[in-house]
Amino acid sequence: MRAMELEAAGRPLRPIERAHPEPGPAELLIEVEACGVCRTDLHVVDGELPHPKPHVVPGHEIVGRIAEKGRGVTRFAVGDRVGVPWLGWTCGVCAYCRSGRENLCENARFTGYQIDGGYAEMTAADERYCFALDPAGSAVAAAPLLCAGLIGYRALRLAGPARRLGLYGFGAAAHIMAQVAKHQGREVYAFTRAGDEAGQDFARRLGAVWAGESGALPPEPLDAAIIFAPVGALVPAALKATDKGGTVVCAGIHMSDIPSFPYALLWEERVVRSVANLTRQDGEEFLALAPRIPIVTETHAYPLDRANEALSALRDGRIEGAAVLVP
Repeated sequence: MRAMELEAAGRPLRPIERAHPEPGPAELLIEVEACGVCRTDLHVVDGELPHPKPHVVPGHEIVGRIAEKGRGVTRFAVGDRVGVPWLGWTCGVCAYCRSGRENLCENARFTGYQIDGGYAEMTAADERYCFALDPAGSAVAAAPLLCAGLIGYRALRLAGPARRLGLYGFGAAAHIMAQVAKHQGREVYAFTRAGDEAGQDFARRLGAVWAGESGALPPEPLDAAIIFAPVGALVPAALKATDKGGTVVCAGIHMSDIPSFPYALLWEERVVRSVANLTRQDGEEFLALAPRIPIVTETHAYPLDRANEALSALRDGRIEGAAVLVP
C-alpha cells in the first residue's frame, strides 16, 4: 500500500510502499477513503509533540470502509464505514479511566502519533475506539468531524452555557463549532490573525455576529472564549475580552508559551482551562448531533502524495475550513 511516513521531525513526509497492516485481536483493517489534515499533525511533523512512533504514518481524522476484521470483533461488519479519531487506545484500569476520564489515561495511545494513522491507503484500528458513520455521506466532508469536530465539541462543552462565545483562530475546528453554537442559540464572535479579511468574511457567512482581529475587543464582553490557534499570547487577549465569571478554554494539544499578564485580567472569577484529547462519549454525542444541525464542512481535497503541500498550506494559514487527503 501507499503511505506517507515521518522519517524525522522537521522533515517533509516521505512517500513509501509498505505491506498493509494485519488486524490484531479486536482490530479492524480499514481501507481509507479520506483523512483530514489536522494542526496536531503539524505538531507531530514539526517536532512540537515529542517521541512519536518511529516512522509513524500521521493522520487521525480517518474515514474508511472495513476490509477485514481481526479476531473477536463484534461491533462492525466488513463493508461498514467507520471513523477513527485521535484517541486510539486506553488502559481501562488507571484512576482516570476508572473515573470516566479516559481522555487523561496514563497509558493512552494516539492515532497518527503512537499508532500508524490515515495518511495511507489502509490502516488498522481498535474497534472499541472507532465510530459508526453514515455509509452514504461524503467521506471527505465527514473527515474533519473526527478531530476538529470532536475536540471542538469538548471545548464547547467546557466553555459552559455561554451566550456570547468568542472563537480565536477561525480554522477547521472553529468553522464547525460556529455552526454548533449558532444551532444552540449562542452568539459567535470570531477572531482571526491580523489582515485576514477572507477569514472574517468566512466567519460571518457561517453566522458570526462579529468578526475582527485577535487583538481587538468585541462590541460586547464575552461570556466565554475558545482558543483554537496555538498562540499563547491569545490567552491574555481573550481574558481581556471576557466578562466577569467567564471562561477561556485553550483547545490545542500544543501552544506557545503564555506571556505574563496582570492579575486584574484573571480577577473577578475568570477561569482559564485546557482541553486534553477526547472521550468516546464525546464522539458519540457529537456525531449524533452533527447530522441534526446539519453541519456542513468546508473542505479542500488533496491527493495522498500531496500531503506535504496540504500541511504547508495549513501551517501558513492558507486553508479556509479543512484540508483532507484522499488516497
